[in-house]
Amino acid sequence: MTDRVLTPRNRGFLFLDSHPVGCRQLVADMWQACPDPAPVQTPAPAPAPAGVPEGDGPVALVIGSSAGYGLAATLAGLKRAGIRGIAVSFEKAPTVRRTATAGWYRTAATADIARAAGRDLVFLNGDAFTDSMKDQVADLVEQRFGGRLDYLIYSVAAPRRTDPDTGATYASVLKPIGLANRTKTLAFDDEGVPEVREVETAPAEGDDVRQTVAVMGGADWERWIDHLAGRGLLADGFATAALSYIGSSLTAALYRQGTIGAAKEHLEATARTLNERLEKMLGGRAVTSVNGAAVTQSSTAIPGIALYTGLLRGVLGEDLVPPIRQLAVLWDQLTGVAPLALDDEGRIRLDAFELTDQVQAAVAERWESATTDTIAGLADLDWFRAEVRRLYGFSVPGVDYTAQVATDIPWPDHTS
Repeated sequence: MTDRVLTPRNRGFLFLDSHPVGCRQLVADMWQACPDPAPVQTPAPAPAPAGVPEGDGPVALVIGSSAGYGLAATLAGLKRAGIRGIAVSFEKAPTVRRTATAGWYRTAATADIARAAGRDLVFLNGDAFTDSMKDQVADLVEQRFGGRLDYLIYSVAAPRRTDPDTGATYASVLKPIGLANRTKTLAFDDEGVPEVREVETAPAEGDDVRQTVAVMGGADWERWIDHLAGRGLLADGFATAALSYIGSSLTAALYRQGTIGAAKEHLEATARTLNERLEKMLGGRAVTSVNGAAVTQSSTAIPGIALYTGLLRGVLGEDLVPPIRQLAVLWDQLTGVAPLALDDEGRIRLDAFELTDQVQAAVAERWESATTDTIAGLADLDWFRAEVRRLYGFSVPGVDYTAQVATDIPWPDHTS
């Protein structure tokens, strides 16, 4: 067992180590922040299949369960819907020199919460794009969870994907389409002093769009559904949701109108195709869930998003809805506790708090005024800095960062 005093070491928004106790406390805080289950107002989902004990909860699969909205989906599913099932993520174990990734420690903490809640949730670590992972999940559903899956949440952000059919590896890129994009962005120097810079991103070229869509679009989501349906593992009334984001016009050129946006459009088109199929097959449903802005390990890598999120928090303060509360609403809609509220494109919208005309006008005004000299009065920088550090288990209230902590935390065992 390796015990160390851990201090944050970072390059920009990327931290080299994670704090296991801080990650555990962060997960505990998310669990406490998730509202208790609401009373059922509409008919509940179909009863469990024959052979599955009533009251054990619906069987769910969360793909991308260790970070951001996927972690929130896992915790909210446990608390709001009483799920059991399988959670898949791809994390690195601790070594002699480095801690594990933050997602590794968050998963260990989530497993303890699931166990304390009496829920059988299996945590698998590996590449969700592979057919071998799909086989492993299907075997578990068949052998451990009664052979029927009720829900699938898809929350995957990845730099590359290998197509299991062709062996071709695709790489996703963050680029505008058509013209170069010049935008403001927020950075911090080594002393934590904020700076507003302008950065230019070259436009997509060659097959950048196609490759990004191959990684971040709906192909793998659909493959998961095909794989599980082919094994006869989807329950009547099966519902699936892929998590997405639209965001502001301030970031649209690089995000929603860029290569990632093309992938999100493919994801939404896939949802419509899957919805038609599942409705005919099982009386089921497929949707995309459009979430609001949040500080995540993925979002901090996108130029402009850090500045936008800090300004949004400056406008909204405590009215900025955290992922755990957004995902509680998603589970309520998927399980029938609350009516399913879809926009004209068939999407669940959890971002209404962010995209009102009043909020966006206020953020746009601050964006125009944002410079290195003015940013401290326009954005909630203390909150943003702390949120970035909390992604890695630092700056979490109630944690003693002067104490030695064990870093060699095992991955949750699911063999018992």
